[in-house]
Amino acid sequence: MASGIPMPEPLCLIENTEEALVVNAEALEVLSAIDQPLVVVAIVGPYRTGKSYLMNKLAAKEKGFSVGSTVQSHTKGIWMWCVPHPEKPDHTLILLDTEGLGDVEKVDDKSDIQIFALAILLSSTFVYNTMNKIDQGAIDLLHNVTELTDLLRTRCSPDFKEAEDTDDLVSFFPDLVWTLRDFYLHLETDGQDITPDEYLESSLEPKAGSNERIQHFNLSGLFIKKFFPRKKCFIFDSPANKKKLSKLQKLCDGELYPEFVQQVEEFCSYIFSHSTVKTLPGGIEVNGPCLAFLAQVYVDAINSGELPSVGNSVLELVQRENSAAVQKALAHYDQQMDQKVQLPTDTLQELLDLHGACEREAMEVFTKNSFKDEDHHFQKELQTLLDAKQDDLCKRNKEASARWCSSLLQGIFGPLEEEVKQGIYFRAGGHNLYLEKMEILKANYYQHPRKGIQAEEVLQDYLRSKQSVSDAVLQSDLALTTREREKEEVQRKAEVERAKLERLEAIDREIQRMMEERERFHQQQMRQMEIDRANLAQQQRELRMEQKRRLRW
Repeated sequence: MASGIPMPEPLCLIENTEEALVVNAEALEVLSAIDQPLVVVAIVGPYRTGKSYLMNKLAAKEKGFSVGSTVQSHTKGIWMWCVPHPEKPDHTLILLDTEGLGDVEKVDDKSDIQIFALAILLSSTFVYNTMNKIDQGAIDLLHNVTELTDLLRTRCSPDFKEAEDTDDLVSFFPDLVWTLRDFYLHLETDGQDITPDEYLESSLEPKAGSNERIQHFNLSGLFIKKFFPRKKCFIFDSPANKKKLSKLQKLCDGELYPEFVQQVEEFCSYIFSHSTVKTLPGGIEVNGPCLAFLAQVYVDAINSGELPSVGNSVLELVQRENSAAVQKALAHYDQQMDQKVQLPTDTLQELLDLHGACEREAMEVFTKNSFKDEDHHFQKELQTLLDAKQDDLCKRNKEASARWCSSLLQGIFGPLEEEVKQGIYFRAGGHNLYLEKMEILKANYYQHPRKGIQAEEVLQDYLRSKQSVSDAVLQSDLALTTREREKEEVQRKAEVERAKLERLEAIDREIQRMMEERERFHQQQMRQMEIDRANLAQQQRELRMEQKRRLRW
């Protein structure tokens, strides 16, 4: 199938056990996987009347639903076959074959009424398969619908307004296709040929008379015409020679009577072209999960002895499907937000824009999957939940921003904190160095992207938390600077004194040098004078000696 689980053969949908009706979990799983609208065709009628054969033809299969060749009923409960609709794309055809009514092996006919009821409840086209002709027995059998007006109560209120309730019930009932097998009568009334449809209508017309039997007949016809306003009748000749009927399922069309083959083709063509999607009151088109839900609800009600309420079931279905639509919309929102949002966002508006886009998609998903949310109750519930998700998202975005910024600050300022612990800044002038380093690290922090909306607040909180450290560094700086200045003053004064002393010593050394220089000069002068006197004395002696020599001469 285009949608759902491939189904190569029929599967029991509702098993008829001795204790109760049981819905097959595997069949529910198959239905739950079909999201397409369903055209549901159910066939009901006395056992051994060829119902399964017709259903196999609708499935375009030679084998599928069990076709028996003995007087023993083969089909038990309700069997289901899901196939792609041959004429309606994106639709699934659901064929429901039911166990035969009036099986002599049954202890009572209670289960007949239950199967009959379920076939009407679940189908959009109800095929009533009987033998030979429309007679009182066949009409009486279908007249079970009068009992179904109680069994299938649609009214949710105990106040019964006949016209209103009946109209609701009629709108829910499927189309009726009456098939007459091995038909042998000539379709004629008052010498005029009539169609099978006219034969059906005339068979349901009220008869004149007032006795109990006629009143019962007229009541049956009235209810059938009322509850099945869309009716169709098909007649079928015998398929083949009686000796071949035991092998009917294995016979090819060439081995069957041509009239029968043509009649089957016309029947299938009508079913394919005229059968509508199963629809609940309020215009709700039924898909696989919806049909699975209805089957379980109706069977549970029948088994508990309660009267299945179509109206209540629709309300339950609306509740269930719209609640599921809300959850599907929320799941889509969560998935899209997980894919598109990386917390923290740079700005709150960025987050709100992403939320708004995903919220619109979620609403579209809800609208697509919801139905009959006439008072917008579930849409409002979804909006409330989405608003709560937005609030939670904003909160998580804020928390994520705070966590990331705190971690970032620890990474950036951690080395500075370690330097503070090591006492690097507890010295004169350390506070200015500390502040300079803080400014550099703050600039580094601002350069990191995607810090989120808490970036400035977390930074300011951090700086406030470190103010005591800054104050301690400042106090240490001031104290150490004062002592340093005092020390420097002492050193300066000592230097001044030392310089003064050095100048005095230099002066003394200069004076001493000058005195020594003067003394050396004096000594030199004295020595020069001695030399000069000695030289003069020598000259004088030499002169005297020269004078003496001259005198001698």
